[in-house]
Amino acid sequence: MLTPAIADAYVAILHEELVLATGCTEPIALAYCAAKAHQVLGALPDKLFIEVSGNIMKNVKSVVVPNTGGRKGIQAAVAAGIVAGDADKVLQVIATVPEEKHAAIAEFEANTPMEIECMDTPHLLDIRVTAWKGADKAVVRIANNHSNIVYIAKNDDIQLDKPISDSSEDNLTDKSVLNVKDILEFANTVDLSRVSEVLDRQINCNAAIAQEGLDGNWGANVGSVLLEHYPHDIRIEARAWAAAGSDARMSGCELPVVILSGSGNQGITASMPIYRFATHMGVSHERLLRALLVSDLVTIEQKAGIGRLSAYCGAVSAGVGSGAAIAYLLDGSYEAVSQTIVNAVAIISGTICDGAKPSCAAKISAAVDAGIVGFSMYRSGQSFKPGDGIVTTGVDATIANIGVLAREGMQQTDRTILDIMVHRCK
Repeated sequence: MLTPAIADAYVAILHEELVLATGCTEPIALAYCAAKAHQVLGALPDKLFIEVSGNIMKNVKSVVVPNTGGRKGIQAAVAAGIVAGDADKVLQVIATVPEEKHAAIAEFEANTPMEIECMDTPHLLDIRVTAWKGADKAVVRIANNHSNIVYIAKNDDIQLDKPISDSSEDNLTDKSVLNVKDILEFANTVDLSRVSEVLDRQINCNAAIAQEGLDGNWGANVGSVLLEHYPHDIRIEARAWAAAGSDARMSGCELPVVILSGSGNQGITASMPIYRFATHMGVSHERLLRALLVSDLVTIEQKAGIGRLSAYCGAVSAGVGSGAAIAYLLDGSYEAVSQTIVNAVAIISGTICDGAKPSCAAKISAAVDAGIVGFSMYRSGQSFKPGDGIVTTGVDATIANIGVLAREGMQQTDRTILDIMVHRCK
């Protein structure tokens, strides 16, 4: 039952999760950590030791860091944060780096000793940057979520030392209150003035980068390929706009994105299909925002069980969320939304995350398609039943199964993916 306290929690969750970021969030978190280390040290470092968890390593390896002149990888992200980052801007840390700084970033990366180590850590998201200037040393650590600084020290002066839990939800609102029935009631009844600012920003920023992805030459141009080679209808348009935003973002586009559950790709995937469907249908702006609430919160419910980083592709969760919102726009009933979610997760669960890179756009397209197919099945009176694989009785119980699959079942998959990426892919 949606009580006022639960509604307040939903509002808080949305404000925590719908955050502006420029660039893929893992290299940006690394740049933020490095910029903070520079700030604490008070001087340009002459040596660095960078420790990262395996999931950070795989998500930084192949993605272009914005405002670096097209550079990729851990060293580029750290160099950008050190040379040109503004730690006070958090995930916008390198959003305003001028082009004339690109050469300085490249020079620092080339000439400054940087030792990189994959940490032995229980935390999937873990970054520790140690920076030296002569005898002086600064250490900054981020853990569990992308802007969660847990440790700061300069020499022997420990300025911050926060306990780290086993959860990626450190210092965030408890998400166990999320369930599909309450999400729909919240979407139908909430005073939109409480959430319209973050939702409008999500639409406006993510539509801008999606349009850039369609207009420009970014990555593998998955969005443009869809529009060029498939019959042009709203289902293809929804997939194309979501994919195009990722095309641009994964290849270093400097436009900001409103992220969701720590991911810009998830923020784009949860919003662009709904934006295009709502535009196609000619619904009111209020109806668009209420549908977007469904997409965002259904995505967050799935990700709460999975964690911020995983071997389970986060675009799947957002594609399922977008399918739920499309069902909300076209039908609106609990039955339609819940069955769409169940059908969609049955179709596409298990898609792996092998790091941030251009092929994320193709996975996004497939995830959005699964959401649309899930609703089409419901509309035709078809559905997957409890006992069909990981599908069980009740939509929220099926979502919980996804969390178990990703969190427990795919741990070895995650290690194998990282081993392949580091040792077998050149």
